[in-house]
Amino acid sequence: MSEEVQLSPYDELPVHQTPQPLSVVANTDPGFDDGYFFGVFSADAETFLFCGLRVNPNTDLVAGYVGLLRGGIQRTVRFSRTWRELCDTVIGPFRFRIVEPYRDIHLTLNQNSSGLAMDLHWLGTAPAYTEAHHWATNRGRPTTDQTRYVQAGTASGWISLDGEQISVDGWSGSRDHAWGLYFERPPLAPDPRWLPPRAAEGVPRALRFWTLFNSVGSDGPGLAGFYALHEDPDGRQVPMNDTFGTPFEGRFHVGYDGEVVDLVAGSHELTFVPGTRLITAALITLTDAAGGTWTQQVRPAGPPWLTATIGYQAGSWRDGGSMRTYHGPGVSLEYDELDVSAQPVDHEMYDGTKFPGLIGKEYVSEVVTTAPDGRVWTGAGHTELFLDGRFSPYGFES
Repeated sequence: MSEEVQLSPYDELPVHQTPQPLSVVANTDPGFDDGYFFGVFSADAETFLFCGLRVNPNTDLVAGYVGLLRGGIQRTVRFSRTWRELCDTVIGPFRFRIVEPYRDIHLTLNQNSSGLAMDLHWLGTAPAYTEAHHWATNRGRPTTDQTRYVQAGTASGWISLDGEQISVDGWSGSRDHAWGLYFERPPLAPDPRWLPPRAAEGVPRALRFWTLFNSVGSDGPGLAGFYALHEDPDGRQVPMNDTFGTPFEGRFHVGYDGEVVDLVAGSHELTFVPGTRLITAALITLTDAAGGTWTQQVRPAGPPWLTATIGYQAGSWRDGGSMRTYHGPGVSLEYDELDVSAQPVDHEMYDGTKFPGLIGKEYVSEVVTTAPDGRVWTGAGHTELFLDGRFSPYGFES
């Protein structure tokens, strides 16, 4: 007789896609996961709170993180436990609760040894946007097969750091929810010495410029939205064999239920801190489906935060593992602090891997958007810039 599979609260709902309980997924790859990212930020306060949670059913783990970048100091607390003992979006002091889908998500971190806590309501200001399906392969094997939606919002509540309470009132927010097979990451990845060399399949990606923003106008409803540009080393927007392989996509909303603007093309003019790939400003030109031209001026409000501490990579946990690996019985909790005020910064992971000259990819930015008819909105955005290897349009070599 086979072992009984434990039911979860989700199995009460008529949402099953396979004959198995929802805690069992059809794909057996340990890279299959499902989870969230939430950002809460203020360009005026030069502060960015970032948090996430991911369920890895094939390793029976759920893990998450909460981080705060303020005054150039980044503190990150990480959590992990086994999944099927409690199929819920809670890990010790950390919890996500969906009050109303896409409209109100309650994010809490109770007081804990890290000194970081929060009680926030993340509120959607535009409908969620489902990105083009993420798909990549290597030697015919799918390495990414994932659905993702993104959404812009606002947030209210408070953040506490070492006993100091920071009021969050009308800050902007970003979020995504993604599930499926995500690209493999060590230590849960095959040792490449036992495999044929990776095949050069398709076009490589060099640039990813992605922004979720929320803003207000001088008269009338606010503007919120999303866009992403992906380009190869020569600056071409073409389909790529990459986790983020869609050349361009995006959509704006004027009010949650108001005007919808579908975007069909985009270009960029980026300026950088001399000798680095840190941006100081960006002018983004966007074309809508009716042929109108929109512009968005993007200016970072402080240094970007580093993803190296949130748990995705090998060595981001003190035992050398990641959010996909087991860290012991019960709830595991650890935290660290990093000075990112002066970048590039040399950073060493807990497994000894060294990253000299590391820069962050995630900015809180001031955004000013101008519509074809002259309407102007000002606000804040979460801007993500990946600029890897050679990128000829700005003279960057490998």
